[in-house]
Amino acid sequence: MKPTRLLAALVCLPVFAAPIAAAAPDTGRPAPGAKPAPKPVSLDELFARLRASEDPAEAKGIAKLIERRLDASGSPTADLLTDRARQAIAAHDFPLAAELMDRVTALEPNWSEGWNRRATVFWLLTDKDDAIADLRRALVLEPRHFEAWAAMGRIYESLDDKARALAAFRRAKALYPKMEKIGEAVDRLAPEVDGRDL
Repeated sequence: MKPTRLLAALVCLPVFAAPIAAAAPDTGRPAPGAKPAPKPVSLDELFARLRASEDPAEAKGIAKLIERRLDASGSPTADLLTDRARQAIAAHDFPLAAELMDRVTALEPNWSEGWNRRATVFWLLTDKDDAIADLRRALVLEPRHFEAWAAMGRIYESLDDKARALAAFRRAKALYPKMEKIGEAVDRLAPEVDGRDL
């Protein structure tokens, strides 16, 4: 075969191969012997596993998976503003972070993590009343938000409201029994709030 005919034959191969590949039936079923893709674990299942876990390392891993799910706002704009707020916090520009999180909560008012993060900014600005208000809003949207319950406990404890602090810490512990330092907080406050056993 002459070189020009060989080149022409090679150039034509993809043209003929494409219709054959396209003609293969697509049934939407996996190929024989292939395992179906695992069903993603629901947030409800993750929270149930977190409550049941006896191993602190395993519980921490599950908690991180939950946090990743809660971190997703569903809005690229809200995610971008939240990331900029995080950078502002790292640079200790808390007023800018608050302004950015104001925009996030206006844009995505049903995103519990947005309110939780704005509460963090208010805490850094020592605005405890607004921090508590935002945490309450976050917990209305996601009552299982253990980080928000723990933050609420810390704020109430800083205000010397030990009864409310203990109640918040207990809610966090019920959701995430192996959460670091939560057990210690409950053990520290319970005798003062509930009274010591005789």
